[in-house]
Amino acid sequence: MMDDTVLQYIRQSVLCWLATVDGEGVPNVSPKELFCAHDDCTLVIANIASPQSRSNILIQSMVCVSFVDVFVQKGFKLKGRARVLQASDAQFPELARPLKEMTGERFPFSCVFAIDVRSVEPIVAPSYRLYPDTCEASQIQSAMRTYGVQPLAAYHGS
Repeated sequence: MMDDTVLQYIRQSVLCWLATVDGEGVPNVSPKELFCAHDDCTLVIANIASPQSRSNILIQSMVCVSFVDVFVQKGFKLKGRARVLQASDAQFPELARPLKEMTGERFPFSCVFAIDVRSVEPIVAPSYRLYPDTCEASQIQSAMRTYGVQPLAAYHGS
């Protein structure tokens, strides 16, 4: 389901965005800082401080997660069913292990969201569709100007 390109975006992303819906159909989008692919069909997100996401998933398990590289202005949208796993659940240690290795004790959590990914769709900025000569290099240059940042190599004297 999640190919090498999608998995690479997940590894490179600083944040992902989890969209849930409550029992009345009210949407909630929440940034998540600690996440990883467990395999090519399962995304795991630590529940650090998201009581609304947790409540919503317990009511309605269908979710959407997005990852976007702000410089390239491309990413992916993953849709699927989420499960809430507590520390007492049998699968929790296996699914939480890589997340705990990523953060150490910085972000304690006792619950994870395991998302069984059912569909993957690309996210592409409108510029790519509206202006056929748009390329990733030009998008990166434009974003760097907009955000006032430089490539990491510039700080190493390269």
